[in-house]
Amino acid sequence: MSIEARLAELGITLPKAAAPAANYVPTVLHGNMLYISGQLPFREDGTLVLGRLGEDVDVAAGQAAARLCGIGILAQAQAALGSLDRVERVLKLGAFVSSTANFFDQPKVANGCSDFMVEVLGDAGRHARSAVGVPALPLGVAVEIDAVIAVKV
Repeated sequence: MSIEARLAELGITLPKAAAPAANYVPTVLHGNMLYISGQLPFREDGTLVLGRLGEDVDVAAGQAAARLCGIGILAQAQAALGSLDRVERVLKLGAFVSSTANFFDQPKVANGCSDFMVEVLGDAGRHARSAVGVPALPLGVAVEIDAVIAVKV
């Protein structure tokens, strides 16, 4: 089954890949490695998931935001590669979680994206990962996630 067919089976339509908001590119393809810039949690209506974990966002909402970042990652990969079937494996995710100093469940929040990658890509979605708490993220979002993906040549 193609990755696009798997997304359709799950009822997921990828949005248009988000344009960069500053002096950077959304993706860099170098050899068989695709580097994807940090993706923000855009809802289907174009609004962002804002807030801080441990303050005004709970773990479940943080996981949902991380899943939205995963959808953005796949949208960027599709735009860069033409087809998600060129994805060989997700190698690494870097999850940044806006959180208070006494919030320690950043890995649980990042699982929203990690679980999504495995749900869509199966074993090719299993990856190395970091999950870091930060005091603030761009535009006040709750989560930002970047990725490194191996590409079939």
